[in-house]
Amino acid sequence: MKKLSVFRKKMTTVLMAGSLLCGLLVPIQASAADVAFNEPLNGTNPNLFYTSDGWGNGPDFGVGWKAANQEFSNGIMALRLDNAGCPVSCSGKSYASGEYATHLKYGYGRVEARIKAAKGTGLVTSLFTYSGQATGTSNDEIDIEILGKDTTKMETNYFTNGVGQHSTIINLGFDASLDFHNYAFEWSPSSIKWYVDGQLVHTENGSRGALPTSPGHIMVNLWSGSGPAEIWTGKFNYPGSPVRAYYDWIKFTPAN
Repeated sequence: MKKLSVFRKKMTTVLMAGSLLCGLLVPIQASAADVAFNEPLNGTNPNLFYTSDGWGNGPDFGVGWKAANQEFSNGIMALRLDNAGCPVSCSGKSYASGEYATHLKYGYGRVEARIKAAKGTGLVTSLFTYSGQATGTSNDEIDIEILGKDTTKMETNYFTNGVGQHSTIINLGFDASLDFHNYAFEWSPSSIKWYVDGQLVHTENGSRGALPTSPGHIMVNLWSGSGPAEIWTGKFNYPGSPVRAYYDWIKFTPAN
C-alpha cells in the first residue's frame, strides 16, 4: 500500500506538471470559447451564429447589413449585395449586403472556410475574427480578404489594439471567383499562419508588431468600399444586378 501511495503521488505530480506545461504553451484566454464546430451552412444556425441586420459600419463601408441579403441553397450560403430599397432601408448606405458572425468569441486555434469570392472592383469578400472594442478586450482582428478588383490574390492582415498595417498580398495561382477553395488561419501565442487549400502561404511571428491576444467573433461578410477605403478597394460601380460571395462551410478547431 505504501508503494501504491508513493506511485499515486508521483503520478499526481507528473499530471500537475503536464497541466502546467500545457497552460504555458497555450495561455488561457478570458471569455474564449474552446469548443470546435463545423457549420455546414445548410440554413441559419441561431444557436451558434447571428445575422447582422438593420445597421451599417462607418464611412469605409458602402453597404448596410440586411438579413434578407443572406441566402441558403443546396448547402451553400450566399451573401448578396444589391441596391434594393437603398438608401432608405439600407441604413443610409447606397447598397445592402450580408454578414454572419458567431455569438461567442473564440481564442487560439484554426479558423477556416470554403469560399467562392465575389468579383468586381470595389468589393471585399472576407473571413476574419474581431474582438470588438468592449471592456477588457484590445480591439484585435485577424483577416483573410479577397478584393474583387483582382480575385487572383488574397490579402492577409492583423490588428492588435486597433493597430494594423501588417497586410501581405498572396498570389493564389487561380481566380478565387470561379470556384470554391479552402482558406484558413491558425492563431497561437507565437504566430499566425495562413493556408490556402491546405498549403501554408504566409506566417507572422510578431516581428512587424505585437500579435493579437483577445478572443474574437468569427465573421464573414461581403461589402463594397466607400470613402477613404476606395483607395484600397477601388471604386464600386453597381453592375445593375446583385453580386454574391458564396460560403460552403465554416469551421473552428481550438489549439491543443
